[in-house]
This record gives sequence, C-alpha cells and structure tokens, in this order.
Amino acid sequence: MNWFVITPLIVFLIIIFIVGFWANKFVLKSNSFVQEYFLGERQLGGFILAMTMVATYGSASSFIGGPGIAYTEGLGWVLLASAQLATGYFVLMVLGKKFAIISRKYNAVTLIDFLRERYQSKIVVVLSALSIIIFLFSSMTAQWIGGARLIESLTGLSYTTALIIFAISVTVFVIVGGFRAVAVTDAVQGVVMFVGTLILLIATIKAGGGMSKIMADLAAENPNLVSPFGAHHELTPAYVSSFWILVGVGVVGLPQITVRAMSYKNSKAMHRAIIIGTIVVGFIMIGMHLIGVIARPVLPGVKVPDTVMPLLSMKVLPPFMAGVVLAAPMAAIMSTVDALLILVSSALVKDIYLNYVKPNANTNHIKTVSYSVTAIIGVIVVILSLSPPNLIVWLNLFSFGGLESVFIWPIIFGLYWKKGNKYGAITSMILGMASYIFIDRFYPNPFGIHTVVLPIVISCLAFIIISFCTQRVEKRGL
Repeated sequence: MNWFVITPLIVFLIIIFIVGFWANKFVLKSNSFVQEYFLGERQLGGFILAMTMVATYGSASSFIGGPGIAYTEGLGWVLLASAQLATGYFVLMVLGKKFAIISRKYNAVTLIDFLRERYQSKIVVVLSALSIIIFLFSSMTAQWIGGARLIESLTGLSYTTALIIFAISVTVFVIVGGFRAVAVTDAVQGVVMFVGTLILLIATIKAGGGMSKIMADLAAENPNLVSPFGAHHELTPAYVSSFWILVGVGVVGLPQITVRAMSYKNSKAMHRAIIIGTIVVGFIMIGMHLIGVIARPVLPGVKVPDTVMPLLSMKVLPPFMAGVVLAAPMAAIMSTVDALLILVSSALVKDIYLNYVKPNANTNHIKTVSYSVTAIIGVIVVILSLSPPNLIVWLNLFSFGGLESVFIWPIIFGLYWKKGNKYGAITSMILGMASYIFIDRFYPNPFGIHTVVLPIVISCLAFIIISFCTQRVEKRGL
C-alpha cells in the first residue's frame, strides 16, 4: 500500500465530506426538504452549473472505462469520444430557459414531475420511474465497479473490500448532503478532473519520448491503432457518425443531466455554463481518451483495460502527484454516483411514494424514507457490482442509450409541441424502451450504426403518429 499515493486521495475525500456536512445545514433549515434535498432550491450559478454537468457526465466510463477501451482500440476511439464536446451546449440550448421556466411553473423538482404535469398521466410517471430504475442501475453499477477498481489498484486490497469501502463512503455522503452537496462538490471535482487530465497527459507524453515517438511505436505495433477505424477496423463511418447521437444530441434525454437544467438561478448562469461546460468537457473527454491510446507504448501488456489509468498514473508520476491525479477519476466516479443516487432516490420517493402511496407524509417521514431508500439502493448496486466485466464502458453506454430512447421525445415535444399528448408520450416511451432492449440483445449495431439510433427514430415516429391520431380523444378528455 503506497501511502504517498493514497494520502492526497484521503485529503480529497475529507474535503468532500466537509462540504457534505456543510450542505446538510441547508437541508436541516430549509422550508421545503424536497426542494432542497433533491434540487438545491434552484440556486446554482454558472460555474457550479457547468461543473456539476461536466462532473455528472464525466464518470467512471470517461476516466476508467474510456481510456481503457481507447488503449485497446487506438485513436479511432478518441475520434469517437470527441463527439461529447457539445454535450453541455445541446442540453442547455435545447432545453434552455423554457425548461427552467416551465419547471418552476409546474413546481417540478424532478424530470418526472415535469412529465407528470405536462401529460397528466400516471402511466407516464410509472414508465418514467421504471425506466430510470432499470437503466440507471446499470450506470451506477459501472460507477461502483470503477471506484472499486481504482481503490483496488492503489491499495492492493481485494476487489470486494475496495467495493464495500467505496460504496459506504459515497452512500453516506449523499444521505448527509443531498443535491446541494452533490452540486458544490461537483465544482471541486470538475476542477480536479481538468487539472488531473492536463498533468497526466503531459507526463505520459514525456514518458513515451514525445508524440512522434509514441505514434511511431503505435504504428509499428499495429497501423490500425493510429487510424480512425479502430484496431480491428470496427469503427466504420456509419458507426462513428451515429455514435454522435448517443453522446451528443441524445444527452438531452438523460434525466441525470436534464435535471441540472432545472436548477440554475438565472439566464446569465445558464449562458456562462454553456461556455465553461463546453470547454471543460471537450478537454477532459478528448484528453482522457488520448491518454488511453498513448499509454500503450508506455505501459504495454495491460490485461484488464479498466486498470490502465491508475497503473499509468503510478508509473509516470511521482507517488504524491499520482495521488493528486488519481483524485480526478475518483472525483468523476463519486460525482456521477452522487447524481445517480439522488435521481433514483427521487424517482422512488418523490415521484412514486409521495404521489401515490403517502401524499400527506410529513417532513420527518419524508426524510426517513429518502435516507432509507438511498441506503437500500446503495446496497443493491454493491450486490450487482460483485462480478465486474473487464470493460465498464459498455454498462454506461447501455444505460445512456436506454434512457435516451425513452425520454428524449417526451421531453423535447413536451416543451415545444402543443399537440403532443399523453398517448403519444406513453407509446413513444414503451416502444423506445422495448426496441432498445430488443435490438441491443439480439441485433446490436444494425446496418453498421449504433444501437440507439433505430429506437430513437421509432420512438419519435410513434410519438408524432399517435399524438395526431388521438387529438379528438384528447379533446374529449378521455
């Protein structure tokens, strides 16, 4: 166990917990526990909004799984990752002021609140909560595995022990601090992620003898590693261009990102967040995946690609600096887990329990249920994470595709198309979820395009056609 590496991580975690207990003051004194715990009372400024979006989107997939698969596939995966540059721009520009205004009008604390008020349908609420639970458990499992892999690599502890330590730390933090703690620590974590990426990129290039030598070494090993098509020519132009839908435009349909567009305090904050978020997410995503590729000559023969990042950091950096840099993936993982835990907890407590089981619950009862549900979710995810795959990136991308297939059109049409109705939304959500799971299981990447494309097209057509066909039914109030 290398204490020079571990000490900066321990200091980082202490800082995070201090922020969590600080945020707990707002939870305790707030007039509305639900508004504060699940949305931070809509008080995010531009910098914090940008960083909480970056930190929530940047996850174990970006810092552990992404570099791992880039190590395996080469520069083609860096090209693929560059599609994420416009993530924050798309979310805040497409949803923008309209979403913030309407969510305030509806007094919506969660995305499901917005959908319930817009479509006036219990079925929409249940489908939304079910989709979030199904697909976000996959994403949370990826984060838990990433955190455990990182701790395992640094400490020499067994994977199971590392998993339990990580899970307890994150779950306690979320229970104590709520959304405000998540958002404020995301700002710290976003800065750590940016600086960590920069330091490790420079150190890896230096360790490899410069970019010219690194590229020559990669080409000598396999010319496909420096091509845009991947090590085994699987990254076709059709797949690369369609992948942009998954990690670019489609991000508008991710509930964990969408809820951020409810939480800023004014238009100035949103505009600042667009600029800051685009710069930071672009640098981190492209930088981390590039590090994964150029690590190959520096650190050959890695058997578990998800361990590339921690192993590389400890090889090319002094121990203490390696610990500082490795706070970046820990920050990315923790921030995403925080956000997902809050989101799944809000879906179960706010959207199901308080709406349909016990609508008149008092504040103390809501607190007890919220804390209990968050803890139970943490335990379930630990159980799901006990048998990890070699590459967690696929778990995360499966989650992305499923959520986008379900939510993107009910959100966008709900905001911008008055004729869109609950029948269109219900059909779109059912077909989006069903077609995505079916295609992913039995016909992945049909016609050479990413699996998410056809379900998004199917759910779009279903929404439009059914909404038009049921206009008269809607007018009669049936």
